[in-house]
Amino acid sequence: MTAPRTAVVVGNPKPGSRTLAAAVSLNEQPRTDLAEVGPGLLTWGDPTVADLVDQVSSADLLVVASPTYKATFTGLLKLFLDQLPGNALQGVTAVPLMLGAGPGHALAPELGLRPVLTELGASVPVRGLYVLDTAYDDPAAYDAWLDAARPVLARHLDLTADLTTGATR
Repeated sequence: MTAPRTAVVVGNPKPGSRTLAAAVSLNEQPRTDLAEVGPGLLTWGDPTVADLVDQVSSADLLVVASPTYKATFTGLLKLFLDQLPGNALQGVTAVPLMLGAGPGHALAPELGLRPVLTELGASVPVRGLYVLDTAYDDPAAYDAWLDAARPVLARHLDLTADLTTGATR
């Protein structure tokens, strides 16, 4: 199988945020920092946003990252996700990633992002990742999750490729 096409979307309103750094820790592929997209997110049909929607919709693997804000993801990320038509993420494997100030919101990726991503058609075969703000730059904060998620994601992406191409094992 060839390397999956990966897209990373970061919904932190602050450019160059800790959330962006956390997303880079998971995947160093080119990423979209929505803080740099600007008011185009408020305009239906904005060409920059339409291009981002196309990139996200055609990805094999999508990492969606946000800080935890009021126990859920940011309004900036919601503005972008609202631009995606129904089932736009059909065939996309998604990973929700959220940062937060304390362990009390550790379920935020599961309760906030997972349902939205699956409603848009994505498959989310692994639990979402929650990282404490204070540990975003510590590789150890990701190790246990990566050890558990990598084999599942690899099998899922391989299976999805087999189903898409009709290849048999």
